[in-house]
Amino acid sequence: MRKRGYHHGNLRQALVDSALKLIEEKGPTGFTLAEAAKRAGVTPAAVYRHFSGREELIIEIAKQGYAIFADLMEYAYTSGNQGALAAFETTGRAYLAFARKYPGHYVAMFESGIPIAADPDLNHLASRAQDVLTNAAVELSKHIPPEKRPPPAMFSAHIWALSHGVVELYTRGGVGSRAPFPPEDLLESAIGIYLRGLGLIEPDS
Repeated sequence: MRKRGYHHGNLRQALVDSALKLIEEKGPTGFTLAEAAKRAGVTPAAVYRHFSGREELIIEIAKQGYAIFADLMEYAYTSGNQGALAAFETTGRAYLAFARKYPGHYVAMFESGIPIAADPDLNHLASRAQDVLTNAAVELSKHIPPEKRPPPAMFSAHIWALSHGVVELYTRGGVGSRAPFPPEDLLESAIGIYLRGLGLIEPDS
């Protein structure tokens, strides 16, 4: 009986979807291309029509993940009639929501060890996601006294690091079972402490 892969409607995406499940189960280095092919219902040789190896497959997953991530961040920042502070905090919550809803993409993006510079498209998509947070920081910085105002890129990097730390510790199965508060509450309070330390005055207050 012939493998159905030769008649597959979208073999490339089927391989991505199979690899996503394997990444969630085994991590980015815990599976082989042969396993991804088997999950997709095709021969191992068929994989190489679309990907030169496992790293290229993971890069494709990371690219798709960053595209979703950037869209989610942009929506979180621009939706609704929220002030600069509320919009900024919403982007932080969007980070946690993404990690929960798209764990395979998240791992490929942040835990696979693949450098962003490995692929121009990957670098572009990652920069787009970063730019959303940086733009949010630029707007929020306007309400911070000049003498306490860090560069927006540093400002956004600090919040990205806070978000990433909460995800890794309390959302990705680290010590989350012992977390005293929900991750969203931890992140919101951490951002609040950080912003108060900068002397931020909420424009709506």
